[in-house]
Amino acid sequence: MTAIDTYIAHFYTLFPKQKGISPWEITQSLSSIISKKIVQLDSDNYTVTGNIAIHKTAIIEKGAVLKEPLIISENCFIASHAYLRDGVFLDQEVRIGPGVEVKSSIIGNNSAMAHFNFIGDSIIGGHVNFEAGALVANHYNERSDKTIWAQVNGVRTNIGTLKFGALIGDHSKIGANAVLSPGTLLPMGYVVKRLELIEQDN
Repeated sequence: MTAIDTYIAHFYTLFPKQKGISPWEITQSLSSIISKKIVQLDSDNYTVTGNIAIHKTAIIEKGAVLKEPLIISENCFIASHAYLRDGVFLDQEVRIGPGVEVKSSIIGNNSAMAHFNFIGDSIIGGHVNFEAGALVANHYNERSDKTIWAQVNGVRTNIGTLKFGALIGDHSKIGANAVLSPGTLLPMGYVVKRLELIEQDN
């Protein structure tokens, strides 16, 4: 079992019911998890439309595409032409730049995607920075066997899913045009160099 709080210190404060559940199981169920969380939000501070909840201090530029279920927390910024879909939770003060796509993911507080990033089926910690063009791949398109493996506690493990991106620890930095392959687990404070390819499936 992968204890998410060894990567993201305050994860279970936000999602206490997910304790003991693997990150790839959480991302598969994220739409349901977020939908349940929306009904518990303070309606004085959030504007809820359908299954989308936006904190009243958040700034959403014209042209951003927001699909439910979705929670955008306090002081977030979403740039024009960002695309959020299939179950997304943004903690406080997250910045999503232009041309960024986030799919079925949790983004921790004070994290930033600069521009032209893709984050798929992932759990991202707090104070994580993605430089321009960095990607989290969530599927092995090029393989005949598309099952994802990950290094779980140092052991190569079949995680039993065809879609999972990454679990990225607090205060990590992802350089421009880097690619994180499906099943990437990065500890707190990890630095990925510009143009680097991270592959842990070995």
